[in-house]
Amino acid sequence: MKALRNGFDMTKEDATALAQTVQKVFKRSKEVEDMSLHKDIRSIFIDLHQKNLLGLRREELNEKGKIIRKYYWSYNDDGIHAEAYRKPIKESPYEIYNKIPENAWLIHSANT
Repeated sequence: MKALRNGFDMTKEDATALAQTVQKVFKRSKEVEDMSLHKDIRSIFIDLHQKNLLGLRREELNEKGKIIRKYYWSYNDDGIHAEAYRKPIKESPYEIYNKIPENAWLIHSANT
């Protein structure tokens, strides 16, 4: 839940609801086949995958001369742990000015 809060800047209630939804889909399994998912759940899983919270594995099968690809979703324990304990970056909106090299300020002030 903390990984969801950090990764998506969610409220505690929203993160709890999303975590419960994901747990219901997995039903205590290590993997879930992509074809079994509703399109809305798949969209959520894609977002979680982009934040490195879920993994995606592809399997290729040869059935009657055709290659069939199956995809399986799983928890990415390392990514969940990393996101849950990530320190939030608290940067002032004016911090960007400290990153500009001093000679850029000098050149700018000479031209104005």
